[in-house]
Amino acid sequence: MIFSRRFLPYFVTQCLGALNDNVYKNVLLLMVSYSQIEALPIDVHLFVNLAAGLFILPFLLFSAHAGLVADSIDKATLIRRLKVLELLIMSAAVLAIFSHSYLIMLLLLFLMGVQSAYFGPVKYSLLPRVLNEHELVSGNAWVEMGTFLAILTGTLSAGLIVASEHVTYWAAGSVFTLALIGVCSSWMIPSIPSSNKVKPKFSIVKATATSIAKVRKNRDIWIAILAISWFWFVGASYLTQIPNFARITLNSDPTVVSLLLLLFSIGIGIGSFVCERLSCKQVELGIAPLGLIFLGVFGIDLYAALPILATPAAVFDVVTFVSDAMHYRLMFDLLMIGVGGGLFIVPLYTFIQARADENECAQAIASNNIVNALFMVTSAIFAMLVLNGLQWKIEQLFLVLAFGNLLVLALILVSWPELTVSVLSYVFRRIVNRHSIHNTEELAALKQDRSAPIIVEVERCDLSTLLVINGLFNRPVYIATPQPVTQQSRLERYFINKRLWAGKTAPLPVLVCTKEAILPAPIENARTIRCNIKRRKKSWLRGQIEVDLTI
Repeated sequence: MIFSRRFLPYFVTQCLGALNDNVYKNVLLLMVSYSQIEALPIDVHLFVNLAAGLFILPFLLFSAHAGLVADSIDKATLIRRLKVLELLIMSAAVLAIFSHSYLIMLLLLFLMGVQSAYFGPVKYSLLPRVLNEHELVSGNAWVEMGTFLAILTGTLSAGLIVASEHVTYWAAGSVFTLALIGVCSSWMIPSIPSSNKVKPKFSIVKATATSIAKVRKNRDIWIAILAISWFWFVGASYLTQIPNFARITLNSDPTVVSLLLLLFSIGIGIGSFVCERLSCKQVELGIAPLGLIFLGVFGIDLYAALPILATPAAVFDVVTFVSDAMHYRLMFDLLMIGVGGGLFIVPLYTFIQARADENECAQAIASNNIVNALFMVTSAIFAMLVLNGLQWKIEQLFLVLAFGNLLVLALILVSWPELTVSVLSYVFRRIVNRHSIHNTEELAALKQDRSAPIIVEVERCDLSTLLVINGLFNRPVYIATPQPVTQQSRLERYFINKRLWAGKTAPLPVLVCTKEAILPAPIENARTIRCNIKRRKKSWLRGQIEVDLTI
């Protein structure tokens, strides 16, 4: 998959875009903070805060319209137009860098934010169109790893550029070259036409309100968006506070900051690919809580692992920091926090892509970007209240975030029944038992057609059957069984959602698993699949489940 034309050009294009964003933004901030303070027409602190705000503002203003655009035209065409726009912006940036026009560079940073806001929805909504369902988790893992490594590389490269003797030439050449290569790679992306021919009208407030209202109608997708936004709340806090954490708490120089950011980003990549392995190439929402557990447990241990520094102590550089054994536990905790982030967000992004309607997937991603931006702004305000208002230390802020992860885990398990069922299903199918499925090709073809409702016929609808069926499909299905509902236990009836439908044309009573699957009787264009589930005890530890499907 990774080297196929349907994925590789897109992957290179999106990584170069993220890299260029961060090179340009960080070069601008470092230049005004260290080498060009006298040339600024405004106060340096005001300039830095304006830069941070102007880059995130377009995600709040234009994401809704971006989602409508991405759902209405060929996605490859849209990406090419956006990359050409990026090249034009970076061409103007070259002139602004050579002329030291910092207000113009600030305006161009805002325009780069606009370009990124329009690229975000098409970036994720493209994947379910070009990848099969068993490739979605792998595709998202590569995208998350590439994005975070691009952010890290851009941040580190900006530091090297500003530290060089010819900072102006290196800065201008880097951003223009990255944009040019991105344009070339975008032309290799194959056409991905849209069936939605409605041309969206430009608006900000109305489009944003409509987009949020539309996605809130699907409660499962909305909760997934809130969960992803919580990760960005936590992740933005870590990325923002790590420089001061290294300087104040760890008494270290900027090289240690780079090391800590590297550990966090590598952890995200490791977590993304561990998620791919645990998912066994299918959508597995039940893995997401494991990521929150990692974020919480290792966040708490990070606080406990802080070294006690003797005073006065020499400032650590990266060599002395790594060679000191008292920092090993802290570095491992930070790495595992990144792993937890990858384990948490990849299943959630994959779930949204698999569950959203094909013609509205980009709008769901756009709504996600809007809420993400709001949570990141809120994280900055929260950090200011904790650090400046309450006068707490940075490590205490990290401890609060760690306990917050465990609290959020409890909240989503209670408020999101499908997540709870998915966790139980994963444990039952992957840990307590091993399961094998016959007729996997027919099942994959059936799952790819998301327009038709599915009726699954089983002999008995007990809890184990429900957990197996939950793992077979990435959307709600009807379950048909000759067993009366009254013969089921309270726990089984709870997971079935206590809803019964018996149409005139249906030979069996149909039990509806979730509210989203409720359709008016009779069920039109339904696909029926016969499911025979056998469970054998292989040892006192594990069992074997065999699933025989007849379509």
